Amino acid sequence: MKQLIFFEKEEDKNLLGLKEASQWASQYLNRNVTISNISYLLQYGRIKKYGSNGNPLLNIEELRDYYDSFKKESQWKQKLGDDLNWHLSFVEYKESERTKHVHRLHPYKGKFIPQLVEYFLDSHTDEFKKEIYFHKGDVVLDPFCGSGTTLVQANELGMHSIGIDISSFNAMITNVKVENHNIHLIEESIDKLISRLKDFQHTRKNIIFEEHLQTELSKFNAKHFPTPEYKRKIAKGEINENEYAIDKEKKFLDIYNALLKKYQIKIKQDKMSSFLDLWFLLPVREEIDFLFEELKGCEVHNDIHKVLAVILSRTVRSCRATTHADLGTLKAPVTTTYYCKKHGKICKPIFSIMGWWQTYTTDTLTRLMEFNKIRTKTHQTCLAGDSKKIDIYKEVKKVNSELAEIVLMQKIKGIFSSPPYVGLIDYHEQHAYAYELFGFERKDELEIGPLVHGQGKNARDSYTHGIAEVVQNCKRYLQANYDIFLVANDKFNLYPKIAELSDMKIVNQFKRPVLNRVEKDRDTAYSETIFHLKEI
Repeated sequence: MKQLIFFEKEEDKNLLGLKEASQWASQYLNRNVTISNISYLLQYGRIKKYGSNGNPLLNIEELRDYYDSFKKESQWKQKLGDDLNWHLSFVEYKESERTKHVHRLHPYKGKFIPQLVEYFLDSHTDEFKKEIYFHKGDVVLDPFCGSGTTLVQANELGMHSIGIDISSFNAMITNVKVENHNIHLIEESIDKLISRLKDFQHTRKNIIFEEHLQTELSKFNAKHFPTPEYKRKIAKGEINENEYAIDKEKKFLDIYNALLKKYQIKIKQDKMSSFLDLWFLLPVREEIDFLFEELKGCEVHNDIHKVLAVILSRTVRSCRATTHADLGTLKAPVTTTYYCKKHGKICKPIFSIMGWWQTYTTDTLTRLMEFNKIRTKTHQTCLAGDSKKIDIYKEVKKVNSELAEIVLMQKIKGIFSSPPYVGLIDYHEQHAYAYELFGFERKDELEIGPLVHGQGKNARDSYTHGIAEVVQNCKRYLQANYDIFLVANDKFNLYPKIAELSDMKIVNQFKRPVLNRVEKDRDTAYSETIFHLKEI
């Protein structure tokens, strides 16, 4: 009997059932799209589901938008090659989906998106995926754990997982993401810390100074940089932005200096010997040090202390004395008001951490609670150590005896990891402030392929042998017929040699476009390859 769909509202006329949607999609794409293909889109959130579980419906316009997103495929294949796997671009996902729940608990350079991990770990098949590599209950290893994307997704999918990272700070971020926390106790601790920080601020003049400064800035910007008239005049060539900005920047600097004098605000720290000395104004540094000392009172509850430490680190990172345009790559400390090209007006450095601290405490709690709703009863842990020689079973047993027993009984099913790219990032240096603040031991000399070593022949050779050493060590803990997936932008063609040195072979390669989705640079892209390695 043919299914009948009744529409109660005018806008519901765009809703289709599964059968009608598969028929429409087959005609629109000129290929067979099955009901199960459409069901997959609903099940995994590619398309929003309407109606009930017994009668799922989807919006035809949203389905069209989903398929239209793949029209860019030919454009990028011209740039990156015909062997590009466009399905692995995940272009259909919004930024909020690529940074869902705990994945945005702390900034981290060089991480892959969770959808890529999910694609290779998920045991469900779709029209694009032909093989299944992992199943629920398996143990997955990431020897270059970074900020823990693989471990978080393994938990979502009902798998156990182990991460290893040379950075103790990275290990802390990962473990905070995957551990099950007492949200109520964390909330209580946050409330106490906010209250104490406010009391501390009352003994300082920087808050009233910043309020007065903001009032003067608002008046000055409204007069000299009105929106949108100012930018319109620049576009028409009626104003020379550089000359105009320099003139107004100097004029407001007189106001700024007068306010500093009035409230007796000291800006620069007495010494400039460390990152924390150089990149933070004195009022900010004083609040950082105060909150850090207050956090010591939470050390009796290690779980709470680690969560608060991650929040403090995220807060500190956002309070560096730099311009809005240089947040990603620090250039020079900023101690005065300045013309901000990004916002088209006079902006100021940060004089208090309170705003970001409150923002990030709220955001962190929200993300932890979101992850709690979908977390599975599986085991995850990240070890701080050298993947080239670490005894995985021994170190896991120290922190999680149940996971160690699982590893002993069934061994690790395989690896999904994104090793560092040769000569691209100094992983310790990106969180230099955190190492200084929390006293973590830096092990820069053990990084593989750091930026500081460049990309010359010696650096490439060292990188090749380093990655191979990691693979060789980790293989000892894997099941027979394991699968290893390494994500890399291999522009120097190093991975065939890495496979050879690891006594393995590359059995498959998945080349995917990495699309930069930020608005100012939407049309740039590069590719990376997921190398599938197996025993020779």
